[in-house]
Amino acid sequence: MEQTSEKTYKNRNLILINVVLLTFMSTLDSSIVNVALPKMSRLLSVSAEAIAWVVSVYLLVIVGTILIFGRLGDIVGKTRIFLYGVLGFTIGSLMCGMSGSFLMLIVSRAIQALGAAAAMATNQGIITQVFPANERGRALGITGTFVALGSMAGPPIGGFIINSFNWEYIFLINVPIGIVVYILGLRILPRQKGTTGETFDVKGSVLFIISITALFLSLILGEGSGYGNPLIIGGFVLFLVTFVLFIWLERRIEVPLLQLELFQNRLFSLSIFCSFISFMAISGSTIVLPFYLQNTLKYSPAFTGLILMVSPIILAVVAPVSGHLSDRIGSEFLTFLGLMVTGAGLYLMSTLTQSSNIWAMIIYIAIMSVGNGMFQSPNNSLTMSTAPKNMLGI
Repeated sequence: MEQTSEKTYKNRNLILINVVLLTFMSTLDSSIVNVALPKMSRLLSVSAEAIAWVVSVYLLVIVGTILIFGRLGDIVGKTRIFLYGVLGFTIGSLMCGMSGSFLMLIVSRAIQALGAAAAMATNQGIITQVFPANERGRALGITGTFVALGSMAGPPIGGFIINSFNWEYIFLINVPIGIVVYILGLRILPRQKGTTGETFDVKGSVLFIISITALFLSLILGEGSGYGNPLIIGGFVLFLVTFVLFIWLERRIEVPLLQLELFQNRLFSLSIFCSFISFMAISGSTIVLPFYLQNTLKYSPAFTGLILMVSPIILAVVAPVSGHLSDRIGSEFLTFLGLMVTGAGLYLMSTLTQSSNIWAMIIYIAIMSVGNGMFQSPNNSLTMSTAPKNMLGI
């Protein structure tokens, strides 16, 4: 056992590369598809509304299962679940690229998302385990960089593939990388033992999946049919009932899916809450910006894409620097400062009008992105450091 730990410690940078490669590909896959949707809609003979499910089903499956895979990682070992995730993501990508029908594509996309969820649920736990506390912020910062690079590279890579090849290749490019990550992972990732004697909370998992699925299906479908539709209202009711039952069950069983006692740690709960608020605010801005640039300021889609690359480029630079600083001076101050700068950037963004100068907007985006980059890595380090060792996956 000591030999394994020593080997893991020596190979930690190679392990980091192995883990972030899959992180990069799964993030890339959530952004690369958007460029291909119009062509896919035409070639598969489905409507624009229907083809949007290629994106929605990927995100829906990840949201509904990532908590479950995190718990499984704690029980049977994070490395095992991560490698299963790599395998599932690679097989799902191959199936997407070989899909001959819309239905087959949706099913394949769900399989791909299951693999991505398993890998995402365990990557930070693996990094936290193999890196000592004084290097953890830097390692998590590099992870944040690859998330940003995946988001940034998706649209231009997708555009190149669509212009030069068939749409299937936006999925097939994942296959060789997935094979390399899997084979390398078998050789270098730490051989971990899960928590012995603990059982998996099947009832809680089913309730959680039903609850999350009902919520997001209602939110997505309600846009088209109206939130006053009886079916949509029924979906929200189903969400509330199953979520309440989930919380009730988790409080009463001996080994729950989610240990609610985790949230008694104020620092952990505050970190999670700040992360939620930050992502929600940044995502809202990301959704609005393309419409503002094209419909209000009348810029071309190509120029809009260039402007939208400002944020991930800054994130890719700031996140690892912030992570490295958090290793030296601590995470609390950088997390607070990052939130303040992000808030200032968001406030400046809210002052934009129909006649705003493009350079002013770029500066506002830069301020918001610097704050977000300063916040993410230290906050992730803070969250993972305050979690018990046997719950890093969850």
